[in-house]
Amino acid sequence: MLARLQPLRQGALRRGKREGKREGKKEGEADAILLVLEARGVDVSDAERERITSCTDLKQLKRWIIRAVTAEKTGDLFG
Repeated sequence: MLARLQPLRQGALRRGKREGKREGKKEGEADAILLVLEARGVDVSDAERERITSCTDLKQLKRWIIRAVTAEKTGDLFG
């Protein structure tokens, strides 16, 4: 019985690892945006910080990182 469950457990473990990596990547991207903005002296409101940190779209986060390099205000990220 346990031998038959082994492939199921391993599959669940692999899915869990993939999801964990994806979550970590999203957090890292959001942190990078905030760090770039901070280094450039761009103020970030609590609502804007929440919008950045709660984003789950990695492509969007990457676009925001690129925009953060030249943004004069956080609105430039979202525009």
